Amino acid sequence: IPMVAVFDTSFFQTLPPKAYMYPLPYEYYEKYAIRRYGAHGTSHEYISSVVPDVVGKPAEGLKQIVLHIGNGASASAEVSGKPVETSMGLTPLEGLMMGGRTGDIDPAVVFHLIRNAHMSVDELDTLFNKRSGMMGMTGFGDMREVHRLVAEGDENAKLALDIYVHRIVSYIGNYTYQMGGCDVITFTAGVGENDDVVRKMVCDKLAPFGVKLDEEKNAKRSKEPRIISTPDSAVTICVIPTNEELA
Repeated sequence: IPMVAVFDTSFFQTLPPKAYMYPLPYEYYEKYAIRRYGAHGTSHEYISSVVPDVVGKPAEGLKQIVLHIGNGASASAEVSGKPVETSMGLTPLEGLMMGGRTGDIDPAVVFHLIRNAHMSVDELDTLFNKRSGMMGMTGFGDMREVHRLVAEGDENAKLALDIYVHRIVSYIGNYTYQMGGCDVITFTAGVGENDDVVRKMVCDKLAPFGVKLDEEKNAKRSKEPRIISTPDSAVTICVIPTNEELA
């Protein structure tokens, strides 16, 4: 039986060194292969490949940001279909706030917890990867439960949601300037495809830069690829269901 291995990091093999290297002594890259590998690559590759057809523009020269937002969450930037940045790093822990993962955090937090909370490596691994993010702040990894708590007036849930959006917007700003502009931003995966509240919160933050959301299209539930921005929006906003199995 023919066997095929599809690596979740493959799409990001062509990242430029300035994007995948960490500012450690070079010997650690050579000896231990410490670098940014990225993850969710099959999703980012699929989405960035279908975006040109959805928006009716050629892939050549197109500057796009893909937001794969689910229980795990990652952002990527592509120019002419080739990745130039992604948020996950050596492991899927780096980057956006997630259902159970911290995302970006000062590495010295590890030293502080070892010295003061006397935590082991395994305990820290579990804390950062499974007991943090939305789960750590609200008790729920499911965004629907988070929205319920926010509606009930839970301040921790409101803060967690604000942090979640804040981090997404931070990456959009970073990648836009790294690419020298942005033509399309696409939401995908569980939250990205289904959570109109998060999409609106993100796009509202981008409004001062000419991003205009079509409220009716954003609120509509659909399994079809679609544009949810207005025709005169400075950046086209899409929702495209991912298809990692096809990729």
